[in-house]
Amino acid sequence: FQLKAEGQKKLLNLTEHSEIFGYKTQGCRRALCIAGYILSCGALRLLFYWKPEWDVWINCIRCSLEEADIVLLRTTDDFRTYSHKTVTWISVSAFIKSRSDYPATEEDSIFSKAVMKPSLLVKTIQVQKIRYVWNDYAKQFQKVGVLEDHYTCSAIHDKFGSGLTCNEQNVRRVICGPNTIDVPVIPIWKLLIKEVLNPFYVFQLFSVCLWFAEDYMEYAIAIIFMSLLSIFLTVYDLRKVRHLTFSTSMLQHLESHYLVPGDLLILKEGKTLLPCDAILVSGQCTVNESMLTGESIPVTKIHLPQADNLKPWRVYCAEDYRKHVLFCGTEVIQTKADDRGVVKAVVLQTGFNTAKGDLVRSILYPKPMNFKLYRDAMWFLMCLIALAAIGMIYTVCVFALNGETGEVVKKALDVITIAVPPALPAALTTGIIYTQQRLKKKGIFCISPQRINVCGQLNLVCFDKTGTLTEDGLDLWGLLPSERNCFQNIHSFPADHGLPWGPVFKALAVCHSLIVWEGKIQGDPLDVKMFEATNWNEDQESTHATVVRPGLQATTAPVEGITILHQFPFSSALQRMSVIAQEIGGDTQAFTKGAPETVAMLCRAETVPSNFESKLLLYTAQGFRVIGLACKSLQAGKPPAALTREEVESDLTFLGLLIMENRLKRETKPVLEELSAACIRTVMVTGDNIQTAITVAKNAGMIAPTHRVILVEANEGPGSFSASITWKFLEENKIEDYRGLDDSQTDPGIRLALASGQYHFAMSGKSYQIVAHHFRHLLPKLLLNGTVFARMSPSQKSSLVEEFQKLDYFVGMCGDGANDCGALKVAHAGISLSEQEASVASPFTSRTPSIACVPELIREGRAALVTSFCMFKYMALYSIIQYLGVLLLYWQLNSFGNYQFLFQDLAITTVIGVTMSFTRAYPKLVPYRPPSQLISPPLLLSVVLNILFSLSMQIFGFVVVQEQPWYSQTDIHSACLSVNNHERNSSSSLGLHGVRDGAHEQTDNGFKSYENTTVWLLSTINCLIVALVFSKGKPFRQPIYTNYVFILVLIGQLGICLFLMFADIDGLYSKMDLVCTPTTWRISMVGMLAVTLAVSFLVEEAVIENRPLWLLLKKTFQYHSKSHYKRLQRVLEQDSAWPPLNETFFSDSVAVTVEGNMGGHSNPTFDSNEDSL
Repeated sequence: FQLKAEGQKKLLNLTEHSEIFGYKTQGCRRALCIAGYILSCGALRLLFYWKPEWDVWINCIRCSLEEADIVLLRTTDDFRTYSHKTVTWISVSAFIKSRSDYPATEEDSIFSKAVMKPSLLVKTIQVQKIRYVWNDYAKQFQKVGVLEDHYTCSAIHDKFGSGLTCNEQNVRRVICGPNTIDVPVIPIWKLLIKEVLNPFYVFQLFSVCLWFAEDYMEYAIAIIFMSLLSIFLTVYDLRKVRHLTFSTSMLQHLESHYLVPGDLLILKEGKTLLPCDAILVSGQCTVNESMLTGESIPVTKIHLPQADNLKPWRVYCAEDYRKHVLFCGTEVIQTKADDRGVVKAVVLQTGFNTAKGDLVRSILYPKPMNFKLYRDAMWFLMCLIALAAIGMIYTVCVFALNGETGEVVKKALDVITIAVPPALPAALTTGIIYTQQRLKKKGIFCISPQRINVCGQLNLVCFDKTGTLTEDGLDLWGLLPSERNCFQNIHSFPADHGLPWGPVFKALAVCHSLIVWEGKIQGDPLDVKMFEATNWNEDQESTHATVVRPGLQATTAPVEGITILHQFPFSSALQRMSVIAQEIGGDTQAFTKGAPETVAMLCRAETVPSNFESKLLLYTAQGFRVIGLACKSLQAGKPPAALTREEVESDLTFLGLLIMENRLKRETKPVLEELSAACIRTVMVTGDNIQTAITVAKNAGMIAPTHRVILVEANEGPGSFSASITWKFLEENKIEDYRGLDDSQTDPGIRLALASGQYHFAMSGKSYQIVAHHFRHLLPKLLLNGTVFARMSPSQKSSLVEEFQKLDYFVGMCGDGANDCGALKVAHAGISLSEQEASVASPFTSRTPSIACVPELIREGRAALVTSFCMFKYMALYSIIQYLGVLLLYWQLNSFGNYQFLFQDLAITTVIGVTMSFTRAYPKLVPYRPPSQLISPPLLLSVVLNILFSLSMQIFGFVVVQEQPWYSQTDIHSACLSVNNHERNSSSSLGLHGVRDGAHEQTDNGFKSYENTTVWLLSTINCLIVALVFSKGKPFRQPIYTNYVFILVLIGQLGICLFLMFADIDGLYSKMDLVCTPTTWRISMVGMLAVTLAVSFLVEEAVIENRPLWLLLKKTFQYHSKSHYKRLQRVLEQDSAWPPLNETFFSDSVAVTVEGNMGGHSNPTFDSNEDSL
């Protein structure tokens, strides 16, 4: 579980991906810090809350992990996030009274190595719900709550087969803690405080306090209300996730939380919910693992063999170790005892270490998304803060030079609250919430909303085959029996006459892991179809064995029934399953079924037909799923449970091939064509046969009819120190006509197809593993054109997704949950087509089990991403427009009035922020993606140009108004009073006004002026112009006029603004701090705004949104994408030797040309049928 590193830095547990550093608290440093907290009124403490590493660095000194009382953890991902943990001590002295209390069995376990002598204390830390103890011998922290991996199969049987002593149990119980997956529902007040301490909300709190100090009550209250709403929504989501994870646990016996690794469980008959992960050591169980895998098919578990070798049990069982493990949270449906009488299991993992605990932790601590948008957002805010700092300096200088020092601090702080938009997080959150709602209506559920934006960047989607691209169920198509190493006539289904009695019939009747559950035969769909074809029935009266008997419509059989004595369940790694069965009153036989290539290798060569490979190719090339069948007689004497898998699965007699049809789902082809048209790569990752997978890929349109398929085969040499890799065309024998023995005479047409990238690599999981191990340098090149990955195990699927991500692809994974859980979690966007609880680990779940949800999700993701950019641009512009207006007015020691701010902030920006995101996704996927970063040339240019337009207009208005003949700096009524007629009246009214305005100037700092009115009206309507120009429609969102609410809002706001501009209502003008201006000036302002709208709109459409122009600029300046896969594509386009056809490379990189006849099947049947397939 751990890796060592140099010095005091160590790596804590491979799965946590954290570096760990030791620190020791120092009293004097601590005292100084506390003094600092008090003097800074808590600001220093808040800073340390945001930066825990600073807290540790200032309070503590560096030391070794052995002496540490505080440890600092740093993640090894791109974020390098810090957290600190306090070391705690646990005493075990109550249980270890004397030397004899150290049991001999414990000497090599972590429990004895963790206890410090003579103090009898154990040093622990807890990270993400997992407890680690200090191993005094290895000098490192090690996970507890798990049975160590070093035990061999026989050691587990010997040491734990009879349980632990009370003393051992007590020591383990204290060190490991209780066996519970307890997700405490954090009180709302705690979550609220945590959310409020977010830097952005602290900034909002500062803004609100400042606004209250300036009597700007209304907006302060509005921001408090919006922030509280945003905080409550976040808290509600967090609580919901915690309830969701907690509701998966069900009531167990009270004692189950006392279990510790190494305890012995005895499983009784009847349904049991497992409280921990355990290794089955005797008997057999059938469990429902839908909670973990998403498949509600009963799974058979068999006991751990008593293999007498030195390999640790997991290494010995390889990928099949799951067949012996009962997982926490899964339900045991049936138990079958063997000769030893009871079904027993040894506790393997407890609490959060279990498979279920891992699932819950993946929800509580999701993998952070390293998406450019979120990183750029921080830069964006930093730029605005820098801008605010410049504004503050300007404000201080202007006010100080004019001798106005009283208000200068408030005014300078005001600039910060203007330049940094306080409504930004709320506006971005609403965009994502709307998208989530739209997805929900389409039956796609999302538990990780921040991933929606990432979906807009997907450029590669991996699909599982069975149940995802093809129908879930299989139909029997035919049976090709074999006798005396020759294939017989094919038996087609559905047949008028039943199958004749014989070894093949017996194989179909018994070689499965079906059970009768709730009155129905249940299990793998393939097994169900196969068993139904025999018309036999299964009864499970006996707890020790399953008996199958002929049904009413069955072919007459010379036996009363067959008993299934023992089974070796299907294994993805071995690609086969076997059973030991006995005719009632007859002999014992073994039956095996699995991947035909694997089964044929286990059979005696003389029983396998000579044309086996060509027959197999004939059916797999048509997309059929083919299963091989074999059997052998067993000697009486040895009990079935004592036989090893190797003994049973050797020297078999080949019985024939079972051919099953796996139809494509109706929507598969159109969806894959749509993704292909949108330049999104599609890749198939399946556990099925490579030929079947290639045919399905061709039928589904993943591989175009004109494209070539190159098989990549890798094999390990003896001792697995060396390996070889071969490239050859799929239709090897078809090309032989064109080619002599040397490659130079290859048909130019084929070379041309290869040069233009019209080829696809196909490889098996075994080859993938060997390439990853021995030919690491070739892996990226193979992945660049790899389309079909067959016979892939679950761990290989996850590894493949990660390798694609290393090439800078944004990877989506779509699967039905069963073997895809790991890959769904690892991908940028995992879409599960299963509604079982396991899909909780997948960010997205589709209610309809079809891949039609993939383009839907990408469409919505692209729209959400574009909406986020629009929102960023709009918020930046709104802040800067207001900021420029305020700084212009500061030049005259003036500013906007409170109601003017309120109208811009609340009536304009907040309403636009809420309605701008209503625009729906565009129905067609275009063949390019939206930009992934805020700091991209078109986006920056758009923002900078619009800032310049706003600045020009505001300065123009500000300067030109002062040049007007009616303008007066002191008399704000000069423009609207006719001097001839109303001179006397005006003087008396001026007297009155003077009193009123004098009083007013005390409260609103004399906001009223011609400059104020001009700049405010121009900047307010400018916000509407910017909102309209930035609301992009096609190609990622529907045209803006389809967002009726937004258009109505804009029209309404424009109407109000024009009303304010042209209405001469004294009461309203007085409230809004506006002054009356001549109609000609108002029309001039409308003219300025119209010009700004026209210029802004033209520039946005003709320059910013002009894709051909940007592509031309890229070409002119020879700008190339920095993505790893794009760079690799450019290199390979220049490489005439790639792909290397009909060559074999060895792991020391020596190339050998393959003879033309090597590895090719001579297959006339396949040749003649190829074009019609």
